[in-house]
Amino acid sequence: MDISDIKIRKTITEGRLRAIVSITLDETLAVHDIKIVQGDERLFVAMPSRKDENGVFRDIVHPISPLARRLVEEQILDAYSRHVAITEMESEAS
Repeated sequence: MDISDIKIRKTITEGRLRAIVSITLDETLAVHDIKIVQGDERLFVAMPSRKDENGVFRDIVHPISPLARRLVEEQILDAYSRHVAITEMESEAS
């Protein structure tokens, strides 16, 4: 599986939610509404989810193995870090 594109759709500065992201897998499948969240110790990636009839949030899409989750999270967080750095440089230049 190859993440062929990562788009930072929206960044947020207040609260724990930091960004909403979309990814494209193998140039054939898009996954939207992936969240980057500031946890107590680090940023993490939360996959798209919905609330079931009992009020529990369930992932709609998610990596099957811990290795796949780590690879997806690393690539998304790396893209987010680059996006933040570029945005900060652009702000300082203006």
